[in-house]
Amino acid sequence: MPAADTFPDVAAERELIASAVREAGALALETFCKPVKRWVKGKSSPVSEADIAVDRLLRERLLTARPNYGWLSEETEDDPARLDVERIWIVDPIDGTRAYLDEREDWAVSVALAVRGRPVLAALLAPATDELFLASAGGGATHNGASIEASAGASLAGARATGPKRFLNWLAEADAGVVATPRIGSLALRLARVAQGELDVAFAGGESHDWDLAAADLLVHEAGGAVSSLAGRSLIYNRSRPVHGPLIAAGRDRHSMLIGLARGRLSELVPPQ
Repeated sequence: MPAADTFPDVAAERELIASAVREAGALALETFCKPVKRWVKGKSSPVSEADIAVDRLLRERLLTARPNYGWLSEETEDDPARLDVERIWIVDPIDGTRAYLDEREDWAVSVALAVRGRPVLAALLAPATDELFLASAGGGATHNGASIEASAGASLAGARATGPKRFLNWLAEADAGVVATPRIGSLALRLARVAQGELDVAFAGGESHDWDLAAADLLVHEAGGAVSSLAGRSLIYNRSRPVHGPLIAAGRDRHSMLIGLARGRLSELVPPQ
């Protein structure tokens, strides 16, 4: 992973993204629990005028400050020029749009700065509960200014786990003794709860994108955990197709044990492409 000290001023970069997500979260809250224009993109993905407004604000704040950086956002048309830049903003203006539109609190604003394929700075804000997560490569992770750590230990007995049912059913069949918890609408926030130690294990079912993952990935790693494919491979960002398969997030020892359990079951757990 590139070191955070590759930046001229890490503190300034960190403050830039923290300020940007705070402003973006305030904008999203203006229309939260109020009627907003909404529609469906692709097969079933909801989007609203709030997503577009927040995306526009973040793009203006971040690219005005760093015009030579690339841009990859869920709500901006993809520009292949991003593949030719070393540093890129990876943004989800509202991660968990369904939760946002359903007037639930489990949505977030997610911003990461990636360098050569890995995130080096991250800001994740849950506006409805006023929670700000920050991380920098080699600099640890925080929640509202306090350091956070993923839960330690390798045992699954009593471990709090969330994600798609097929993964929780797999652990139940293995008699792992995990405690299933309600699924969190925002994938980024789901992984951040692992970084925070509020969850012990979180799964992503596949077809997640860079913008869902980059900020939360760094948070988990800087909190002493790991996020990877079911085969244990780290994620690489800013590829031509920014899509990822099923994932596991957990504290490092528990993550290693889960990867071991998954061996021999990948054909069942990972649907064919």
